Parts: sequence; C-alpha cells; structure tokens
Amino acid sequence: MVMTVRPDGWADTQRICPDDRARERAIWSNPKGGPKWGARSAAKPGRYHEVSARLVVSRSSPLRPVAMTVICGTGHLPSEKPYSGCHYHGGPMTFLARRPLGAALAVLAALFASPAAAAPASAPPSAAVPASSASSAFAGSAVLRKIRDTGVIVLGHRLTSVPFSYLDAKLRPVGYSVDLCQKVVESIRNKLELRDLEVKLVAVSSATRMPLVANGTVDLECGVTTNTAERQKTQSFSITTFVAASRLLAKKESEIHTLDDLRGKVVASTIATTSIRYLNNLNEASKLDMKIVAGQDDTDAFQMVQADRAVAFAMDDVLLRSLIASAPNPADYTVSDDTLSIEPYGIGLPRDDPAFKQLVDDTLMAMYRSGEVYSIYSKWFMSPIPPKGINLRMPMSEPLLRAIRQPTDSPDPQDYR
Repeated sequence: MVMTVRPDGWADTQRICPDDRARERAIWSNPKGGPKWGARSAAKPGRYHEVSARLVVSRSSPLRPVAMTVICGTGHLPSEKPYSGCHYHGGPMTFLARRPLGAALAVLAALFASPAAAAPASAPPSAAVPASSASSAFAGSAVLRKIRDTGVIVLGHRLTSVPFSYLDAKLRPVGYSVDLCQKVVESIRNKLELRDLEVKLVAVSSATRMPLVANGTVDLECGVTTNTAERQKTQSFSITTFVAASRLLAKKESEIHTLDDLRGKVVASTIATTSIRYLNNLNEASKLDMKIVAGQDDTDAFQMVQADRAVAFAMDDVLLRSLIASAPNPADYTVSDDTLSIEPYGIGLPRDDPAFKQLVDDTLMAMYRSGEVYSIYSKWFMSPIPPKGINLRMPMSEPLLRAIRQPTDSPDPQDYR
C-alpha cells in the first residue's frame, strides 16, 4: 500500500490486487445504513461520512480483479460527473479523502486488508492456474498493470502542432503522432486482451507535457517532443518517429537569413522548448544581445512576428512551415537555411518501465519494417490535411529515412547528421 498527500490536500492510497486470479469486491454502507453498492448520500460540502467496508474475495472465478474507487467529499468523479458524499467508480482501487483523514483511515483498514484474512474460513484453496497471455504481457510493467486494472489508457495530445498533433474542425485530436499512438493503443488492446479499452485524451502544452508524463497522468505523449539526454532524467522516449531541424522564420522584407542578422533584435520562440534553450545559449555564446520573448505556444510566437513585435521566430522547421502554410499570406514569410539544432522526436513515455517501452518500440518497428509508416507519413506531409486542406509537400528527410531503416532512440543530434 502506498499513501501520498498531494499539494492540493488530497491523500491518495492505492493497492494492486496481489492475486491476478482473485476477484475483489468492496462493500460499504452509507450514513443512512444498509450495505449497498455505490451508496451515494446527499452530503453537505465539507462533510465527511464514516464509511465501513469489508473485502470479499472469491477465488472460484478466473476473471481478472474488478477495480474500484471509493471517494468521499465533494467534487468531480473521474467521469467528470459532480458527486457529493461517498461514491463507487470503476478504476484502480484507490481511496481519496480531504484531510483530516479520520474517515479515510477507517475504510483503508478494511479495503486494504489481506485477502486471505478477508476470505471465508471454509473457502477451499485455489488451484494453480497457468498465466494467461494477458498476464505475461504486463509482467514487470507498472504502466501496463495500471492500464489493465483501470481499463483506460491516457494519451496526451497538442492543440495546434500541425501536422503532428492538433484539433480538426470537429475538435478531435488528429495528426501524424496521434496516428502512431493509436497504433500503439491497438497493440496494447490486443496484448492485454482488453477489447473495451477506453482511450482518454488529455490536452497538453509545451509546459505541461513532460510533467504529466513524469507523474504518471499521461501514458503516451503524442505530440512534438524532442528526445534529449536531459529530458531522459524525468521520462523515457520511444524510438525516433521524426527528425526536425530548428530554424528561423521571418518576414521576407526583414531580410533575416542568419543568426548574426538577429544582433540586438527581438526574437520569439515557444516556452519550455529546446528551441528557446538553444536560442538563449547561442545568444550568450555569440554575444548577440538579442531580446528573447516566449510565446505560450507556436501560434502565439508566430503572431509576434506577424504583428512585428519580433523580427523572427525560432522553432522546428516542420512546425514553421505548417504555420506559414496556414497563414493568410504565406508568400510573405521565409524559413532560414541556417540550422540551430537537430531535433529527434519520440513518443513520450513514463520512465523506468522497460517492458512498456519495449511494447511501444516493437509496435513502431513493425510499422517501419512493413512500410506502413510511409503511408502514414504521406497522409500528413504529402497530402491535403484537415481542416483547411493545406499540403506541406515535405518528402521524408534523409535523417528520418535512416532512423526508419535503422531504428534508434538516441538523443544525440550527431547521430542524425
């Protein structure tokens, strides 16, 4: 059992069922009496109820454990429906309560009691059952166990990172990275034998994407995140899915072609990106005396150039070209030939889960070997894409072709030159 108190004052306690063949049920009573499933009471805000619970274990069923959540207080369930009082919800076996934890402690002792102690004295010993393919699929992987227990996988997506991860006209996440992640989801669904696996989509930004992967909120970050040695300290990455180069976008009339042309000028980039870090490093190393301003996202930074609040925008070339293609006057802008850095993209993954990373990498490598990745690439980089029907007309670069022929998860830019 693990208990942590979050900064917002909620205490989380989670327990993984020790017996994969056991089916566990929690029965509790509401303040009005009578054991009930999912008992709900009309509690006043801030009022917490004494909750009694006992654990009943049935070893006669070969079904996987039934996961559940007991929540006391007021707020929102994972389903986003408002609740008040104590409520049952499918999910990992977790108990949440506002501090103080008086009511929580009463139910924790029962919910997290030993299954053996809770089982009827007359219950016959269970026979050994061979591990299923689903059980062996998540052996050693905390992420896969969580997905199995909750029946949910969480994908992080961007809002405006065309053509990798963005919203279409119906506000659905689409793009090259999203398609790759959906293929991974399909593999996980098959490996865990979860036909009803739910895909939860969570919007992330440049600033929130890595923290949400690092703290376990997001299982697959399907965006435009560069794999670097520094970032590998907090999260993991799949094999490389794209290779970009950081360059400069500027209005043609400004005649910005090289870094030296930026001396003493205002230059934009996007917050929490490798591009803005490299720009700061180059500014200091070359003593360019640039004033660097950060946009909240790529669109925000591009608007600074459009409004003449910055003379240039430093970002990955493919993202710059997609912004120009979507602009009302694309002929007014240019992208520099000078390269600030090489950016190998990968799907963001939780750290220290090699079994999960292996499943993700195997799925991508199978697509590389079969040639399916070329069709997906053509769909997003060589064809009209929603919602405006723009066509980037960007053939695969030689570095990306090499990364597909010889898959790698190296964060070293020199490996892609």
